[in-house]
Amino acid sequence: MSTDLDWLYARQRVGIHPGLTRVRALLQRLGDPQQAFRAVLVGGTNGKGSTSATLASMLTAGGQRTGLFTSPHLTHFQERFLVDGQELPEATVLAALGRVRPLAEGLEASFFEIVVALGCVLFAEAGVELAVMEVGLGGRLDATNALEPVLSVITSVGLDHTDLLGHTHEAIATEKAGILRTGRPAVTGVAAALWPLLDRRGADLWALDREAQLEARPLGWSGWEVRLRSPGGLLSFQTPLLGEHGARNAALAALAAQRLGLDEAAIATGARTVRWPGRMERLSWQGREVLLDGAHNPDGAAALSAALQALAVPPLPFVFGSAADKDVAGVVEQLRPVMASVILTRAQLSPRAADPASLAPLFQVPVQLAGSPQEALGLLPPGLSVACGSLYLIGELRPLLLGEAAGTRERWQ
Repeated sequence: MSTDLDWLYARQRVGIHPGLTRVRALLQRLGDPQQAFRAVLVGGTNGKGSTSATLASMLTAGGQRTGLFTSPHLTHFQERFLVDGQELPEATVLAALGRVRPLAEGLEASFFEIVVALGCVLFAEAGVELAVMEVGLGGRLDATNALEPVLSVITSVGLDHTDLLGHTHEAIATEKAGILRTGRPAVTGVAAALWPLLDRRGADLWALDREAQLEARPLGWSGWEVRLRSPGGLLSFQTPLLGEHGARNAALAALAAQRLGLDEAAIATGARTVRWPGRMERLSWQGREVLLDGAHNPDGAAALSAALQALAVPPLPFVFGSAADKDVAGVVEQLRPVMASVILTRAQLSPRAADPASLAPLFQVPVQLAGSPQEALGLLPPGLSVACGSLYLIGELRPLLLGEAAGTRERWQ
């Protein structure tokens, strides 16, 4: 057991403290490792993880040594730091954390600030040429924004984390636009109404449905065939990402890859070979099939619902659990057309998780309560089911489905 990792997880309880002063100071004390590689920042309410993973896959296919920083992890901490699609050895991650810890303690850095700095150290030491960095919360004051990106990506803007980011799409978009840099390339998939707000930042911005036109043909459970026309030329490729939102996120990654100078072959190979666990991921388990998805806010739930309807599946049994601070009523409303019944449970490692019994009145389908994710799986009927509502829940269900070791530490972030 790592005492350094125990210490880091304990920092989760300090909470979220937006601002760049501490993380910049920490990076400086570490010798500014972020200057050893180029960086792309990927922000947005939904879709930033799959867009980041797809872009990183494309860069690796193009021959660049590529880092991918994402959060939160599903099951194991080292999932947050991939190099060319592979987790770094746990010993490597823990050794670097041991060097970061004393400097971080002196600055009283937050959990996420430490994790960002750790990622920069790991990528620098691994010889990464370009790192795709998923923004944590918002953008303007997120710790990842201490890096100077060569390209910025804003996937979408929805109403989530409104207590910290604002209660309107415009207010949240303003926070996310903080990752844009004047005169530097940027791409976005946000709604047209928000384009003027982003344009005012002065970045060299290409937007899906404006500079870039997307056509997507569904391939059922195999994903999508995508055609993208932009000032960078015409691209055609396939992606295994499910749902119309999956096709759109893959197209946004391809647009970013174009702006980074990748050729069509690398873009097509990277799009075809991307893996993004726990998001529209279909797994077999004891004669059943479970579709895992990270939908935890109304926009994410709407995308999941649309994807299931497009796949022409009947209403399905669900396993559902949520953090207590989410708009669960809004999520349930979006899932209603595709939900036949629900098993309510909670992530065992997340103190933020809502009591399953408290969620039951929100559902208008048959409800069962399960005391744990394992118990919930045991209640599933034969055939296909869906599990969603909390990434922490998905992170506990996934190793059960795969027969792998599960995490053991408390999860706040």
